[in-house]
Amino acid sequence: MKYLIAKLLRDFESGLMNRRQLIESLAVAATAVAASNEAFAQDTAGAAKKHPAFRTAELDHISYQVKDYRVTRDFYADLMGMEVRNDNGKTQCELYFGNSMLLARNHFRPRPENAEGAAAAAAGGGGNPAGGGRAGRRPPPTSLVDHISYRIYDWDTDQVREELVRRGLAKSDSKPDTGGGIKDYSSFHVSDPDGFNLQISGWAGVNDAVNKK
Repeated sequence: MKYLIAKLLRDFESGLMNRRQLIESLAVAATAVAASNEAFAQDTAGAAKKHPAFRTAELDHISYQVKDYRVTRDFYADLMGMEVRNDNGKTQCELYFGNSMLLARNHFRPRPENAEGAAAAAAGGGGNPAGGGRAGRRPPPTSLVDHISYRIYDWDTDQVREELVRRGLAKSDSKPDTGGGIKDYSSFHVSDPDGFNLQISGWAGVNDAVNKK
């Protein structure tokens, strides 16, 4: 706005417009600015109404309850290159990748505070993982996370397959999952020590096997 006013004043002083034209131009400019400010205020108010309660920044951690956290620890550290931290040597550790973390810990056991909890403990049941070891059995799940995909650097479909075959995690004729034909996307599904569906994915280059079909 100040640049516009300065230009109008220069034009007036240079004789390019008279006083009446200057006043009319300033009035038009002021009206335009007021309308713009009102529109911005309305847009901001509308955006505030639609704005979610929180804005997700990144994945904090994934919690895995497993039979033996040490087996899970060694598997993900060796295959996926995750960094082991805060290993208590007994029940759990943290596995870091980038700014995210996989928390591997042994199954919770229910406190036998009632008959149902005691029966679950005697039967070796896992209790209620979501309840942090509270008594009682967990109801049958109706929904689940069916897999988690980790993306790796320097992807090469053939090399990844060969490494998985070498480790006994895939067959030599295993086909990559391309996400239904997503351009330059390639991945493989394997089972981790506890039977979780582990998807290993990456972006395929122009010379990658999935792009040479």
